[in-house]
Amino acid sequence: MRDPSPSPKRRGRLLRFGAASAVLLALAGYLSVQFLTGRTGGPGCEVVSGKEDGASYRFTPEQAVNAATIAAVGTGRGMPERAVTIALATALQESALRNIDYGDRDSLGLFQQRPSQGWGTPEEIMDPSYSAGIFYDHLAKVPGYTRLPLTVAAQRVQRSGFPQAYAKHEPDATLLAAALTGRSVATLTCQGRPGTTRITGPDAVRSALVRDFGRDVVQEAGAEVGDGGPSPAPTPGLSAGSGAGERTVTLPVPAADTAAAGRSARQRGWQLAHWAVANASALRIERVSYAGQEWTAGTTDDRWRAVATRGAAGAERDAGSVSITTTAR
Repeated sequence: MRDPSPSPKRRGRLLRFGAASAVLLALAGYLSVQFLTGRTGGPGCEVVSGKEDGASYRFTPEQAVNAATIAAVGTGRGMPERAVTIALATALQESALRNIDYGDRDSLGLFQQRPSQGWGTPEEIMDPSYSAGIFYDHLAKVPGYTRLPLTVAAQRVQRSGFPQAYAKHEPDATLLAAALTGRSVATLTCQGRPGTTRITGPDAVRSALVRDFGRDVVQEAGAEVGDGGPSPAPTPGLSAGSGAGERTVTLPVPAADTAAAGRSARQRGWQLAHWAVANASALRIERVSYAGQEWTAGTTDDRWRAVATRGAAGAERDAGSVSITTTAR
């Protein structure tokens, strides 16, 4: 015998309960999205358009570190800005720029690459530098990829079941690529609140620079990096200590540094400066200076600000190097 139908009053309570549950679920989903994209008012980053058209994108410190790595690996291989835009849009769709250890079947990492499909070992794929590099390897083999629609270029690498999904990320990826390749000036900012890492100081900055850009970027600054051996001897302006000078890494920006990639020294300088800001929370970076502009963690609006130069020689020096100062221990 079937249960009798609920009374009108009970049906009303059930409907109200169902509606309330739906609202709570929607709110939870909204808050989750806001957290992942850095829109909760907590520590976050923002990139704005260099065209002053009001376009902007907010994201988390975790996403900022991964985006900066993707851009650094791309430019290090001589890939154009369009390639970096395609890579960033792909990672935004596949993982929301998070280095996740799960996915569809055996998919892993920023680009949801599959070990079973020849993308590498799980350990390799979970290394953002490796996963970005192998993505660019495949992208470079796509004929005329810089002239293709972003969705087509990304799909020829990824073979996704939802190829059109990449399109919605193109505006945000374009803003990120412009800043993180250095074409757009003083457009990426972060709140720079300290993360949970216990590794601080210039050594941590140098290690991260080598991870993303290679050894040359720190060797140009006069600091040798070994292969897991003893730490290098302190170098003036690069060693850890309590004074601001002893907490600062100074990176020269040679005029011929990026000639082969078709980028100017100015672009190289702004790429390094924006990279440092993107890594500010992870590496406890307090201040970044380049070309007469300075970003300081924890200020009211976290913006780049013009700083007074110290005469012609000071201005030339500021434009010729990027200064990265870490917090005191």
